[in-house]
This record gives sequence, C-alpha cells and structure tokens, in this order.
Amino acid sequence: MPLDSAREDLIRRLPKVELHLHIEGTLEPEMMFSLARKHGVTLPYSSVDAVRAAYNFSDLQSFLDLYYAGCDVLCERSDFYALAMAYFTRAHADNVVHAELFFDPQTHTQRNVPMEAIIGGLRDGMNDAHKRFGMSSELILCFLRHLSEESAFETLEMALPFRSEFVGVGLDSGERDNPPSKFERVFAAARGHGLHVVAHAGEEGPPAYIREALDLLHAERIDHGVRCEEDPALVEYLVAKRIALTMCPLSNLKLRVVKDLREHNLARLLRRDVAVTINSDDPAYFGGYIGENFRQTAAALDLTRGEIMRLAENAVNAAFLPEDTKVAMLGAVHAAAAAPHG
Repeated sequence: MPLDSAREDLIRRLPKVELHLHIEGTLEPEMMFSLARKHGVTLPYSSVDAVRAAYNFSDLQSFLDLYYAGCDVLCERSDFYALAMAYFTRAHADNVVHAELFFDPQTHTQRNVPMEAIIGGLRDGMNDAHKRFGMSSELILCFLRHLSEESAFETLEMALPFRSEFVGVGLDSGERDNPPSKFERVFAAARGHGLHVVAHAGEEGPPAYIREALDLLHAERIDHGVRCEEDPALVEYLVAKRIALTMCPLSNLKLRVVKDLREHNLARLLRRDVAVTINSDDPAYFGGYIGENFRQTAAALDLTRGEIMRLAENAVNAAFLPEDTKVAMLGAVHAAAAAPHG
C-alpha cells in the first residue's frame, strides 16, 4: 500500500536516532573507486556499474565478501573522515539527530592500518557533523565473530588507549557457527572497562544466539533479532526487560532473511510491545538509508502514524545517551508529530 502524504510528511519531519549502522557499509561505489585510484588498490570490479550489479546477494556471506573487498580502499585517517562525513551528510538529509556508528577495526588493522587512523578519522567526521549539523554521535567497536577470540582480545587491547573515543562494543560478521558464547570472556573484559554491550543475533542465527547474547555477553540491545519470534518466551522477556531490537528491514530483504517486506515481523513485534527500532545497517549495499527504510517499511506493513512515532521513540530510549538528552529528543519527536501536515 503506498504511503499517504500525511505519513510521508511525518517520516520526513521526525527527528531520528540510528542505532544500527556499519560505517564501512556506507561506502558508496563512487567513493570506493575514488579511494582505490588514490591508493593504487585493485578492486575485483571494473566499474561502479559492475559493483552495483554485484549487489544481488544470496545471503549474508555473499554480501560480506563484497563488503570486505571494498574496505581495502580505506587506508588513511582522511579516508575514514571522508567516509563518515558522506554518511552524516545523508543522515542529516533524513533528519537524523543522533547516530551510534559500528566500526570494524579488525578489517583494517590486519592490513596494517593504525587504530589511531581509524578512530581518529571517524572522530574527525563526528566532530565536524556536530559543528555543521548539530548531530551527536558515538562509536561502537565491533568484533568480527568469524575471527578468533584471541584476535578480539588483541583488538580490544589495541583500542583501549582510545577508550574515551568509543562507548561500547558489539559483535558482527557471519553468524553461522559463530555463537556469542565464543566471545564471552572478551565481552566480560570490555564491560570491566565500562563499555556498553550490543550484539548481532537472530538474523541468520537461531533464537538461542539471542539468549546467549543476553545471558552471556549481557547485551543491552540486540542487533536484528528477527528470529526471536520462534521463541515466545524470549519475546516476552524482551518486552518485560525493554530490550531494544535494532531492526534493518531493507537489509533483511536484500539478504533474503525475508522474501517480501510485507512478510517482515517488525510490525507484529511492535504491536506486541517489543522495543523495535528501524535502521539502515549497510545502506550503500542494501538500497536505502534510514529515511527510505522508514518509508518502505511503513508502506509494506501499513504502519500507522502512532506506530511510526513509536519506532522513533524506541530508538531515543535505547540510545546510549544521558537521560536529559533523551527527554529533549523525545520532546522534539512529539513536536514533529503534533505539527500540522504540509
């Protein structure tokens, strides 16, 4: 069902908080080729069009193969700055007021890119976005779950000199055969340094992975969590504990987690009072930044104005922000919803 103008206008005006965004996943093909020329990197694709043609993913791993190839062009602090600013500019156009960015240092440090260049370049962009757009942001360091526990520990140690520059740790990459329990000790160490915890679980992995992320890693949010519905008691727990799911509908469609956006369980979970949020995941690869995720999901699932507003509220409440900041952001959400249409 197409969106009516009232809901379209509401989505445009709503202040948005993005909680599930891989900054490397915002690398558009044009920038990929520009940086490849700059650094003399040979890409496995001959042109921008060839890269876009490769976006017909069969599953998560087929995407990750392209994602990691693209990351090879990110070499210097200025590259990470350019990447961040390109995202923030698009996010500002979607009225994003706060973003919590995932980054994958292991993807870069294994190519001998210094941690200082990665975090420094991203932080340069974050500072610039605050000056230009008034947008706040935070960094969440993600461990690659297909790599070893030892590699994750090494990465945490490399990052600790920059502890003041990131607020949390996460777990991403291929879920299959890589349960959260594999990293229980690493996350315990991270919590010991006062870091927040999130984890990808229940995208391709079973509901048991969501339970492991909650019980063993002490995750405060679950990234994706689509398969939680297979465990009714788990859904009840998510509701009771107000644990947010940072869902990414267009990503789920592109990676064939769902065959049709109209089949997505986001609306069902929202209507059961699960703290569902909408995010863009890796928008350069999945066909839409956060605004487009809101629009297509609202249309496919026939979300009401109240439900659209609740998605925005859930994201504010789940953000790693001071309570007074959340109160102000919620006030802005309510003001946008109350403003006359047009």
